[in-house]
Amino acid sequence: MLPAAGPSPGQACGAVLVAAVLLQSVCVAVTFLYFTNELKQLRDTYSKSGIACLTGEEMGNFIQNLDLIESEDRAADPCWQVKWHLGKLIKKMMSRSYEENTSAVNAERALMLSHTEGQQPRGPSSRIAAHLTGNNNRKSSLSPRIDSSPRRGSGQKINNWESSRKGHSFLYNVELRNGELVIPQTGFYYIYSQTYFRFRESEDEDSGLLAQIRNPKQLVQYVYKLTNYPEPILLMKSARTSCWSKKAEYGLYSIYQGGVFQLKRDDRVFVSVSDADIVDMDKEASFFGAFMI
Repeated sequence: MLPAAGPSPGQACGAVLVAAVLLQSVCVAVTFLYFTNELKQLRDTYSKSGIACLTGEEMGNFIQNLDLIESEDRAADPCWQVKWHLGKLIKKMMSRSYEENTSAVNAERALMLSHTEGQQPRGPSSRIAAHLTGNNNRKSSLSPRIDSSPRRGSGQKINNWESSRKGHSFLYNVELRNGELVIPQTGFYYIYSQTYFRFRESEDEDSGLLAQIRNPKQLVQYVYKLTNYPEPILLMKSARTSCWSKKAEYGLYSIYQGGVFQLKRDDRVFVSVSDADIVDMDKEASFFGAFMI
């Protein structure tokens, strides 16, 4: 009998080649799985560490001491770059917000100063007010001292106001000069005035004068202000045409007017009337005043 023949050299080489290919495939698969797992672990670790850099309890102190951290501390801290960039961004945003708020506050302050320019806060000791009453200290109740200067507007200016704290009159930080209130401070003022017109018949009066007064008369009260302008400026005017009865013992009428006006420092305010002969300067009936609001 012939002995059994072994594998041929070609078969042996083929078997070795197949085994080598299978071994290489297994090695590649194992290597791929290993590196895939390592990359996943590294990615998870980096993600967790990055979040930890932003949520650490020491983040606030790090931002406050951002410029004081030494180079050795920076190298030892793996989160330093993340914290450094975040800290710079927060500081930049806080600085911008502070500048915007400061600009807004300064603008509001400048606006308030522009509205209150020339004005000062007023307390009880610096209030600005005046109330003048009629002055009966004169020879004739029908002849009040009236300035008839042609540069004083229409009517005749009343000069004889009482201002010496007698009765109801007073002056607070206001000067009375020749029947004119001198404004001490720029601002808004309420100005008011009342004039009392009265005529009483007398049997020994000239009949022509009586007839003239009994006829319809135009009773007018003017309130003017004087500025640097050469002529006075009319602020208010009130008028009425009145005819008094022969049977009445007195012919009476009062004109009152008031309003708010903006006045400047050193402006002057005064009152004029159309007919001085029938003005009665009774202190409760004829008065003139102003106060700052």
